[in-house]
Amino acid sequence: MLFCSDLSEKKRAFLTGTLLLTAAGFLCRLLGFFYRIFLSRTIGAEGLGIYNMVHPVYGICFALCGGSIQTALSQYIAAHESQGRKVFRTGLTISMVLSGILAFLICQYPAWIASHILIEPRCAPYLPVMGLSLPFASFHACANGYCYGSQKSRVPAFSQVAEQVVRMSLVFLIAGKWAAEGTEITVRLAVYGHLIGEIGAASFNLLCLGLFPPQGRNMERAEESSCLMPLMTLALPLMGNRLILNLLAGAEAVWIPNRLQMSGLSDAEAFSVYGILTGMALPFILFPSAITNSIAVLLLPSVAKDQAEGRTESISGSVSMALRYSLYMGILCIGIFVLFGCPLGISVFKEEQAGHCMQILAWLCPFLYLAATMGSILNGLGCTRTTFLQSVAAMLLRLVFVVAGIPLFGIYGYLCGMLISEIFLALAHLWSLKRRIPFIWNARDMIAKPAFFLFLATGIHYFIAGFLPTPSGTMPLFLKTSGQILLLSSCYGVLLLYAHILRK
Repeated sequence: MLFCSDLSEKKRAFLTGTLLLTAAGFLCRLLGFFYRIFLSRTIGAEGLGIYNMVHPVYGICFALCGGSIQTALSQYIAAHESQGRKVFRTGLTISMVLSGILAFLICQYPAWIASHILIEPRCAPYLPVMGLSLPFASFHACANGYCYGSQKSRVPAFSQVAEQVVRMSLVFLIAGKWAAEGTEITVRLAVYGHLIGEIGAASFNLLCLGLFPPQGRNMERAEESSCLMPLMTLALPLMGNRLILNLLAGAEAVWIPNRLQMSGLSDAEAFSVYGILTGMALPFILFPSAITNSIAVLLLPSVAKDQAEGRTESISGSVSMALRYSLYMGILCIGIFVLFGCPLGISVFKEEQAGHCMQILAWLCPFLYLAATMGSILNGLGCTRTTFLQSVAAMLLRLVFVVAGIPLFGIYGYLCGMLISEIFLALAHLWSLKRRIPFIWNARDMIAKPAFFLFLATGIHYFIAGFLPTPSGTMPLFLKTSGQILLLSSCYGVLLLYAHILRK
């Protein structure tokens, strides 16, 4: 009885930690969303494009020195909790050495990297600042890996919030000071904000580790090195996977502005279009995925546990539930962004083109959410190699549209490539799951019904919207649009709930 009680307590602690992490992630995404709006209005669309061009270098370096080691630490410490201190110190040493080398190379050769890798010399002044953030990001990642492995998810949760709060507070102060002095606000503000956020998160983690140091016995150096090989055995495959995906994403980010210029746009116009897409339209499209990502976070451990206990029917139910609610959410988002994309683009970013991009990207939503949840279930079943290979195939498909589609059709060629690659990825994940787990698929219940309810909800919205006051400025337009989105979502939700009650 005591053992069962302890086990139940551990489950409750794990679920509480997961929900806390999910809530913190949602809050960070909300704060980050408003931060993006602020950047779009201070450095402009072209500045956002240049800022997003610098990120591939950081992403590739972090894949080598931070992200993969974080996951390896989490897995190893979870299985060998008594060795937590020595494993953390070993992983941290590896990560800091690698991040120091990479930061030195970036700071030493920014002009060469900007000209030969990013193919954009204007990125050179900002690369050293991004390079300096690598050691802080690596420390943050290793500390989070230790906390995840020790089931102390409160620290990573609050460190995310601390990162966003510190970044936004100091960037707002810097922007106000520069404006008062008459200093031009450029991409420098965004890259300084990135560095400030990483310093803030690392400082928070350092404080927490000082108050709650890693547990385990003090080990001799020779004994500490004994965990080096097992840790790197876990880290190297993850490092390779993340490196390949980041290289492909980096190639995409570098080629898009270049191919836009081949379609007839000037250098400034190409970066403006790229900034509108990546800094304005995509954050809106990805914002609702905070909910489906939360489902994915909860599904992975649940599916892994069901598989370990041989409960195939429970996994089948999880797949059907995730499939249903991902499609419900995705179909609603199609209606929201198709109907209100332009008002949102104009009222929030003062960019009509951002609204047009949202209207096209709206059709991504069901497949984007499906890919996230189905991929999480596959990972929970231990099929990480399958999800990796399918993700690489989807990225390569998108790159084909970047190379061949953008010169002919402009940015719309890339948007079509995104849609086709996400459809491929979602269907590939579903096919892989169907081969392993039998689950119920009902197109009428999962697609036709929510689509019909969206049509009815749209009619109700237009009927009631006729009684709403006409907006008289940017902020009133945003408030009216927000009210209409809330009305549409409420009608859609009530209709789905009513249908669910009738089925019972």
